[in-house]
Amino acid sequence: MKSRLIILIALSLLFLGACKSGFLDLAPISETNSAIFYKTQEDLLNAVNAAYVSLRSDGQYGMAMFAVGEVASDNTEILDAQSGIDITQIDDFTTLTNNGIISSMWNAHYKGILACNAVIDRIGAVAMDEALKARFVGEVKFLRALQYFNLVRTFGDIPLVTHEITDVQEGYSYDRRPVAEIYTQIISDLTDAEATLPQAYGAADMGRATSGAATGLLAKVYLTLQQWEEAAAKAGEIINGGQYILLDDYAAIFNIGNKNHAESLFEIQYKKGGFGTGSPFNNRFAPRGSGALVSTIGAGQGQNQPTADIADAYESADKRKAVSLAEGYMNGDAFVPDRYITKYLDPNLFAANDADNNWPVLRYADILLTRAEALNEQGYVADGEAFDLLNAIRIRAGLAPKYSGTLPDQQAFRLAIEHERRMELAFENHRWFDLVRTGRAVDVLRAKGEAIEPYRLVFPIPQNQIDINPNVLKQNPGYQ
Repeated sequence: MKSRLIILIALSLLFLGACKSGFLDLAPISETNSAIFYKTQEDLLNAVNAAYVSLRSDGQYGMAMFAVGEVASDNTEILDAQSGIDITQIDDFTTLTNNGIISSMWNAHYKGILACNAVIDRIGAVAMDEALKARFVGEVKFLRALQYFNLVRTFGDIPLVTHEITDVQEGYSYDRRPVAEIYTQIISDLTDAEATLPQAYGAADMGRATSGAATGLLAKVYLTLQQWEEAAAKAGEIINGGQYILLDDYAAIFNIGNKNHAESLFEIQYKKGGFGTGSPFNNRFAPRGSGALVSTIGAGQGQNQPTADIADAYESADKRKAVSLAEGYMNGDAFVPDRYITKYLDPNLFAANDADNNWPVLRYADILLTRAEALNEQGYVADGEAFDLLNAIRIRAGLAPKYSGTLPDQQAFRLAIEHERRMELAFENHRWFDLVRTGRAVDVLRAKGEAIEPYRLVFPIPQNQIDINPNVLKQNPGYQ
């Protein structure tokens, strides 16, 4: 991704909830403002880049996505309340309507969506290469779809905004739209994106959305909607296309010298070096009290620590465990039994919260498991293709393959897929969403001692948004 990125995004008060003074134009003083922006091809490149930048914010993949995707699940936990009251609420299923992480998630995602909308609305008036114009639109449609996918899975019914808002009064008109309507837009955006995006880029543009990323995300969307035939077909397109492979070594997936590798369909790009573009996960995932012993520079924040449950869930020969987590760390000659995630450690951290690790959003292993699950849901076939796909993942992990002798029916295979997804994609923001989409969240978490009520399968609409627009936005049931 280009290093010269600027953020210029027009926002309605509906999505900021900060004040009621009117339309806000956010741009660095050193840059042009919206009155003269979007005039040249370079302007549009900067605007598209800004849409990618939004993914790195704390309200998206910097923090909120792992708080919802992992901490809310049985994969990780908060062991020290000083790690933050907002993330502790999420861990304990006591999330309040004024939770700061949830508010940040809402704001950051809509800020990113509106950045995409501005490009789509304004690009038609810019004289530039038509093929590049189509690519830019495809990129931001993919990004918009990804962000709506995260929002709708987290909040349920949400406002659907598909064009740039330039009048604050218009912002007040957006009510919550049904989940089905949001998914219709997501599918439309991804269908457009896969038709216009290239299969790959040169080194200067590495990390941008590709047609494969769009097709792969479509497969996950269809899986979430339980549209099994469509999910299997889209995953099959990726598999049959031959562009992506399973890397031989699971550890290589997370090696900071191996970004955007052949297993990666899409990842969030980070770059350390004091530019404000580094990843924060070294520090956020290191245990509180570990000082710099785990993070190497700066203190650990203990925000996403593996549970005993997931540590015990790995089979003894599973090579993925040592890559994914550590049971503790050494403090001099003493071992401190305090688990932490190791997938995102940078051994040469530039500064605190400034590491080089990318975040994997979608990779080929996920696609294989998606097709396996979708095929099984269409009909169990003893030792059929779904078994082959599952076993490809297990064999790389150093595990024995599964056969119909131990997985004799559809339900047994379902549970095997659930387990394999948990182990393979641990700490990549999938577990909570997998449990919810399969209808298993309440049963699984209650069986492990979590006091979760069914209404908490969606999170509360931020109270400040409702306070701004109480006649239009209504709270999710149970949070009133």
